[in-house]
Amino acid sequence: MSVQLNHTIVLSRDNRESAEFFAHIMGLEVGAEWGPFIPVALANGVALDFASLPPSQDVFPQHYAFLVTEREFDDVFARIKARGVDYWADPHGKQPGEINHHDGGRGVYFPDPSGHGLEVITVPYGGFQP
Repeated sequence: MSVQLNHTIVLSRDNRESAEFFAHIMGLEVGAEWGPFIPVALANGVALDFASLPPSQDVFPQHYAFLVTEREFDDVFARIKARGVDYWADPHGKQPGEINHHDGGRGVYFPDPSGHGLEVITVPYGGFQP
């Protein structure tokens, strides 16, 4: 059986704001709105479908990690800094203003507008190179 993740819904306070933030930081394009969703497609065929929650509901923060090349990391990190987004070397925010060098790569954590934790890494955990 060939099982592949096709898409996931990212619940947000404002789907347009979150989709545009994510696409800008990652250097991607926002797709056409489809019903309550605003998709952003990733290189491996997976789409993040951003959807707004009703104002009476709170966003439950999730963690989303993305594997990028060294060049893409430079570009993403430059956009994070240019936009004045807080960032950390760790998921708990104990190393503000730093990146990590786990497994010989680079990684950084930062929040999206709805409070989700985003992570960009250049080497998968354990040093595995696909």
